[in-house]
Amino acid sequence: MHPMPPLFSAHGGVNLTIGCKMKYHLCLLFLFCVLASHAQTITITGKIIDKESKEGLPFASIGIKGVSLGTISNLSGEFDFHIPVRHRNDILVISMLGYQQFEAPVFSLQKEQLVIEMEKSNFLLKEVVVADTLQGGEIMEIALSKINQNYPSQPFMLEGFYRDLKKVANTYISLLEAALKVYDEDYEEPRNKLKLRERVSLIEVRRSLGYSSKFTSFFDNDNLLQDLLLENMVRYRMFPEDESFFKSLMREKDSEYAGMDVFVVSHKEHYFLRVYIDKKTFGIVHIDYEDREQKVLGKKKGLVSKFEGLKRTIDFKWVDGKLYVNYILLNSRVSWYDEETQKLKFETELIRQFSVNKVTPNTAERINMRDRMKGYSLQYQDRAYNKAFWDNYNMIKESALDKSIIKDLEREGSLESQFQDN
Repeated sequence: MHPMPPLFSAHGGVNLTIGCKMKYHLCLLFLFCVLASHAQTITITGKIIDKESKEGLPFASIGIKGVSLGTISNLSGEFDFHIPVRHRNDILVISMLGYQQFEAPVFSLQKEQLVIEMEKSNFLLKEVVVADTLQGGEIMEIALSKINQNYPSQPFMLEGFYRDLKKVANTYISLLEAALKVYDEDYEEPRNKLKLRERVSLIEVRRSLGYSSKFTSFFDNDNLLQDLLLENMVRYRMFPEDESFFKSLMREKDSEYAGMDVFVVSHKEHYFLRVYIDKKTFGIVHIDYEDREQKVLGKKKGLVSKFEGLKRTIDFKWVDGKLYVNYILLNSRVSWYDEETQKLKFETELIRQFSVNKVTPNTAERINMRDRMKGYSLQYQDRAYNKAFWDNYNMIKESALDKSIIKDLEREGSLESQFQDN
């Protein structure tokens, strides 16, 4: 094997063979591409707070006006939003339930320590107009009848970020994150509401070492992302259809969301349900649901599992005249008791989040069977860890509130090294 000739000769001149020249030019090309890719993206970093209380606002929607790109703020109201540089002169829009919409040019927000103060909507203080006689149940019936009108009737593609966290006895044991594409034909009511209609393609997956913990067997080992998508109460028509349900719905004070006047309808008897409905189109734009009814689920390893509670939040946004999922949040808790003594041994908590970064309506792109996500657990759908990808990906930013989570997860080493090795 011949030694590689030196790049520079003893005389100080360049001594390049044809092969070296090619490698030299390729290196320059690679460097140019890296620099160009960074130059094509700008990042807005900031914190969204309530103007009066100065508290951070979690899960506020951040996007570009007229463009189907976006992200959401974390539990502290913080966000990083990576934007193609061509949108520098466009308008950044921030929306939050019960607050007036914020708008400003992207270029004006490229500053350090950006803090955006959101003002509460005046609609929160208004009583229901007497002349407006619609009751809560009537509003909900109209909204459900207009699902096919307000939601996609043509194929569409969502690009988004998924995260799940597993917690045992107040200690976080595992983290999984994924970048993905979700394809669906339309919002027609499915015949089988328990079978996923969407097709999912995984772009990147990364997970912590905790996925090999012995406690993971106490969680569902199904595809947790697939199960989360099935929680879309509008897509899978999860609302009761009997008359008693509609009679139980109360109309609350009207509110505002993303520049829309919205009805607020709620149910508070056996479970909590609050639905926000656009007053102009009767499109369902936001849902909060909570179930606290205890029930026995099953037995495993001498322990009895009992369902303790579930919280579900689903948010939609308008794109080209139709409503698409903006984010889905799901938090479920299960307690495990000794089968003989009935003493509590520990509690498990599963936290899942899915946020949409980009919507492509009327898409010609499809997800074929070869690229389709497998039905088994995400932790086994291997992808090599791609740090460069994650460094510039629109995901929910880690907050100060996540420090305890990170501390728990890094018992076996830094998350970065776990992602690399796992």
